[in-house]
Amino acid sequence: MKIAVVGTGYVGLSNAVVLAQHHEVVALDIDRDKVEQLNDRVSPIVDPELQDYLSTRELNLRATTDPQEAYDGAEWVIIATPTDYDTETNFFNTASVELVLTDVLRHNPAATIVIKSTVPVGYTERLREQHPEATILFSPEFLREGRALFDNLHPSRIIVGDDGPRARQFAEMLLEGALDKEVPVLLTGPTEAEAIKLFANTYLAMRVAYFNELDTYAVTRGLDTQQVIEGVGLDPRIGSHYNNPSFGYGGYCLPKDTRQLLANYGDVPQTLITAIVDANSTRMDFVASDILARRPRRVGIYRLIMKTGSDNFRASSIQGVMSRLQARGVEVVIYEPALEQETFQGCRVLDSLEEFDAITDVIVANRLDASTAVFGDKLYTRDLYSRD
Repeated sequence: MKIAVVGTGYVGLSNAVVLAQHHEVVALDIDRDKVEQLNDRVSPIVDPELQDYLSTRELNLRATTDPQEAYDGAEWVIIATPTDYDTETNFFNTASVELVLTDVLRHNPAATIVIKSTVPVGYTERLREQHPEATILFSPEFLREGRALFDNLHPSRIIVGDDGPRARQFAEMLLEGALDKEVPVLLTGPTEAEAIKLFANTYLAMRVAYFNELDTYAVTRGLDTQQVIEGVGLDPRIGSHYNNPSFGYGGYCLPKDTRQLLANYGDVPQTLITAIVDANSTRMDFVASDILARRPRRVGIYRLIMKTGSDNFRASSIQGVMSRLQARGVEVVIYEPALEQETFQGCRVLDSLEEFDAITDVIVANRLDASTAVFGDKLYTRDLYSRD
């Protein structure tokens, strides 16, 4: 069976690899460099399981920039293109999804289309009304950046927004490629599946915000944050997981998904969702003020990445702290090996860790690693457990 996967980011590529274990998969992307890397069996993103499977496993997978090559003869087309949040419309920008949908219906109208991109609640039903001739499903993705393939090989659950035979078949295809077989499978309405995705990510953001505000209180009152967190986490209803303080929830998913959920509420009464969205800015304000209390002349930002083991720094929380420091007139320099440029957002980018250490008064790190130990007392972090 031929499957086309459009988009080779974390979502698209991890799904392509899972499915290519048992089916012919053609990955379509507009980025020629990524296509060449995939055809050379090199992962274009940092993910240890993805690189392992691409380089050592037998996969019926090839990549292309040619839509016709991808769509012709495909029984399934999976859309995994970016849906960034548009601050002017207060909704996801779904233009890339619609562009792919139009293209697929022109090349291969018989294909079943599965949307993996995150979309607003109610979006799939609107597409179905606009294209009654098409078979369109929505299946939310639950993965971590840097561990995308691992989370697809060991899925927490498989959800497909439909209860028909094609939805059941798609769930079986995902389960077929997974290493774990006793996985909960939930077939829902498409709108319910969209809501599950947004509510799940907003809950995760809420948990991050909760422990960050606990940390803000402890720091302000001179308490030992770690002792408080450990005591709270001993309640089995709370648990000792996903509780490490940070500079805020960041990355590609949580900031945009929380705002999208808030926009979807419209005239529905709520208080908590607004608080979750606002809490991130409050935390960054506090962290910046706490750093400024040290009266630094030059601050070093150690890594822009959102989390350990990732090369992605889109919407990373440390950038919010960085911009606040700049607004207060503090000179900021950056150490980020993933950046191949001399400046970033008005800040110098250094490639020498020794120079970076030598010229800074305070070094700010959202997450600790083996290199941060050399910074000594000038290091500022709220990472208590050295985990994401």
